[in-house]
Amino acid sequence: MTDVNAAFVRDLVGRGLERREAMWLVEEFSPGADADAARAVELAGTRRLAGEPLQYVIGHWPFRTLDLDVDLRVLIPRPETEELVSLALKALVSSQATSPLVFDMGCGSGAIGLSILSELAERGISATVVAVDSSIDALDVARRNAIKHALHAVSFVNSSWFKDLDPSLQGHVDLVVSNPPYVGESEFEALDPVLRHEPYGALVSPSSSGVEGFKDLEIVVRESINWLRPGGSLVCEHGSTQADAVVQLATSTGYANVVDVADMAGNARVLIARKPLT
Repeated sequence: MTDVNAAFVRDLVGRGLERREAMWLVEEFSPGADADAARAVELAGTRRLAGEPLQYVIGHWPFRTLDLDVDLRVLIPRPETEELVSLALKALVSSQATSPLVFDMGCGSGAIGLSILSELAERGISATVVAVDSSIDALDVARRNAIKHALHAVSFVNSSWFKDLDPSLQGHVDLVVSNPPYVGESEFEALDPVLRHEPYGALVSPSSSGVEGFKDLEIVVRESINWLRPGGSLVCEHGSTQADAVVQLATSTGYANVVDVADMAGNARVLIARKPLT
């Protein structure tokens, strides 16, 4: 680190930033340590000190093997969702689909679907992803990430869940994967205030069936079975208090091999269910 950049770090730390974050910002915005870099570092530090998440300030963030562009239009990629991708890939491999069709429902930045597409390609498997979101802004970010990583076998659909998807695809999808909104409205008020920078509609869902934050999960679980091929899988993230309700819903909807998997912290986190072969 140059003497100038070290001075930038000391200034940011003196203003209240953690040293690690200060170093990240200087590394990102001060490659030349010139006057323009100084202004960029100053602006970035001001945004972070005002409470904006570091990921948005930097403008990109790693997710599995991809470096994804992120901004206020999409959720910040999280480690729990990286685990969701691992489980989705495992479900696809176990189904022995040779050219899988994947629905990424509520795609946001594209983190899930693009990671699946990229990592399957590394294994020599050519998949097709349909990335779906009700937010045109989020789809713009996902599309940009697909271009950034030269991932071409993906289409983007502006739809409220399955409403505007091509009905001819019903019964032909190998995997439906989703990280839908599942935070309850009252629960959201008690969470870290930094979450208020992220899109509310991508986090918070109305209550349903007596379960807080369950409405969107309910839609995804109930409707996915109509789109999956026999033997196809649903892999869906949910809140830690919703496991019993989502497992019961999947079972009553007609899925087989219904299991729920805890995340690395030991919290119930991911529903995995398969459409019966017959």
